[in-house]
Amino acid sequence: MAKPGLDGHDRGAKVIARALRDAGFEVIYTGLHQTPEQVVRAVIQEDADAVGLSLLSGAHLTLVPRVIDGLREAGLDDVLVMVGGIIPEADIPVLKDAGVAEVFTPGSSLPSIGTWLAETLDAREDAGEG
Repeated sequence: MAKPGLDGHDRGAKVIARALRDAGFEVIYTGLHQTPEQVVRAVIQEDADAVGLSLLSGAHLTLVPRVIDGLREAGLDDVLVMVGGIIPEADIPVLKDAGVAEVFTPGSSLPSIGTWLAETLDAREDAGEG
């Protein structure tokens, strides 16, 4: 889990991180005010299968593509990118076109996020992608 940009609100990211941990995932939380480059370095250092980006600042159309570009430049096209936070409906297709696997907006249930992540990672593993 990462909080790219200047957004200083991380309660939601911490709640998601804890819910995923409780569901059996190994979760690393990078903390506040991460640059896209720091997020990519954390993914590399932790050999992560997925990265969750939490954004409430409105900078998602700038920061998320920078993280995805950094992952691609590092040869990490297979890292699953999910985004959560205050994301307008109109921006969801833009993020998905940029390479985001799923977007979770306020009201998404914690169990549904964990189930989606487990099923998506399992499907990729079954297909030999992860």
